[in-house]
Amino acid sequence: MQVAFIGLGAMGYPMAAHVLSGKHSVTVYNRTGSTAHRWLDEKTNNHPDASIADTPVLAAKNADVVLMCVGNDDDVRSVVYGDKGVLSGMKRGAILIDHTTTSAELAIELGKACADKGLRFLDAPVSGGQAGAENGKLTVMLGGEQSIYEQVIPILDCYAQKHALMGGVGKGQLTKMVNQICIAGLVQGLSEALHFATQAGLDIRQVVDVISKGAAQSWQMENRAHTMVKNEFDFGFAVDWMRKDLDIVLNEAKRNKSTLPVTALVDQFYAQVQANGGGRFDTSSLITLLNKH
Repeated sequence: MQVAFIGLGAMGYPMAAHVLSGKHSVTVYNRTGSTAHRWLDEKTNNHPDASIADTPVLAAKNADVVLMCVGNDDDVRSVVYGDKGVLSGMKRGAILIDHTTTSAELAIELGKACADKGLRFLDAPVSGGQAGAENGKLTVMLGGEQSIYEQVIPILDCYAQKHALMGGVGKGQLTKMVNQICIAGLVQGLSEALHFATQAGLDIRQVVDVISKGAAQSWQMENRAHTMVKNEFDFGFAVDWMRKDLDIVLNEAKRNKSTLPVTALVDQFYAQVQANGGGRFDTSSLITLLNKH
């Protein structure tokens, strides 16, 4: 397929390379042009099917599938709409896939905008962090039509170990919200557990080795416990982005009348981490608030 990839951040940079490795033609666009040129130099080995474009509309021209992975709702709108946006360049029948974590309302808006232009749309937020993107092991939660989803499975397989259609447009974003609710509570619980174990004089490595084989086991414990106790917080998904995601979650909770007391509390803990200068720390940095006591 002819693919356009919009956004070469920590996630998009390796994802676009995986698509190219999957024997698809890839044209990339990034707001910071030097990053796009670096991607071309580092990730393509002068592959004839790799190129860069100066604007989203030029990247999307002639593409069968346009993938986006940018920052937030406003960033998505900035590359979708207007004379330079992808909607102005996509050919009729092409598919737009948004891997950005956004509001469900934006997904529905984009779905309608695509339909009005004879285009097709899938909202498709991802989970797995920078390591998952680099290793091609992401999880993708999609919203849209089954027939569209089936057509892009060869693309998704390039960088995902698991992908599933969760329902109509917006359901992928709602599923990602569930994912972030789980992470928030798990990281706070793990932080408190490690803090307690330290205060109790236990051998952290031994404790984690034992309890990770039982009911307390989680991805966070397996991958972050030992780095947390060593105050290492440079693992990709930043607190700033987690707060953006939790803001989306809490706004949606107000709309659908969900009660999320733990999520709201942990969001405020992340706000404290930001205030302490840890906005670029990864999400496991919640433990820093406990280690001060």
